[in-house]
Amino acid sequence: MLRFKYRLWRIADRLFGLLVRAVFALLRVLGPDAGPRIGAFLTRNLGPLTSANRIARDNIAAAFPEKTEAERAAILREAWDNLGRVACEYVHMDRIWDFDPTHPESGRITATPETVALYERLREDGKPAIVFSAHLANWELPAIAAAKHGIDSAVLYRTPNSPAVAKEILRLRRDSMGTLVAAGMSAPFKLAKALERGKHIGMLVDQRFGRGPRIEFLGRPAHANPLMAQLARRYDCPVHGARAIRLPDGRFRLDLTEEIALPRDAEGLIDVAAATQAMNDVIAGWVREYPGQWLWMHRRWR
Repeated sequence: MLRFKYRLWRIADRLFGLLVRAVFALLRVLGPDAGPRIGAFLTRNLGPLTSANRIARDNIAAAFPEKTEAERAAILREAWDNLGRVACEYVHMDRIWDFDPTHPESGRITATPETVALYERLREDGKPAIVFSAHLANWELPAIAAAKHGIDSAVLYRTPNSPAVAKEILRLRRDSMGTLVAAGMSAPFKLAKALERGKHIGMLVDQRFGRGPRIEFLGRPAHANPLMAQLARRYDCPVHGARAIRLPDGRFRLDLTEEIALPRDAEGLIDVAAATQAMNDVIAGWVREYPGQWLWMHRRWR
């Protein structure tokens, strides 16, 4: 009976994978402008009908008690809009990425001269480094930016629950990012090995991690993933934050912080809990700056 159910599940998953591939093909035909616009329209109108809408609404209200109901509703609407665009931008990253370092503020992807200089420094300084990011705007872009700037990197990613969908997503990511490390029991060892080889590692660190230290995030207690801080303590390498900001007309701005001075303990080693808090403080500042571009639908504070 179990074997029969497993076979049915495999068949259903493969059919779902074919459906996803067909949707991706349609989005590809629609192009990098129309596709994301349609995705945004759908999530703006269908997202509020889901249980995730209540989670997002409650999260926004708790994070911004000083804002009016109308202001919080506008943030929620923008967050659904952003999520729909991200979902439909996967198949267009090769078209969206048109960054020209000689004209860094002219294309879909823009960056300040300071950010360009920081990427070049990471590429040329010969040191391993840790780069953290968050689910803001299109959160795939920081990893793509590192690869496109010639930075040897390893990026942690979460595998979708559907193997067929995971295969399609991996196919899209593999062509535009560095070494991809699937989240799991072996991931910390693979990331550590990457640092030992002089690579740069990247990870989204803004989601709940129940086994992590308790920190404050957007004014509320939350558990956070300490892996980046643990690796920073072990290898004592520079730590930076990277983000993309969504601009009008399908454009983005890349930001890369200077090296972040992480708190240290009495022995001079990086304090893991305090460093985890410091990284999340940076992300909280980003969220407050562009609240409608963050993924509020996640149970961050449960």
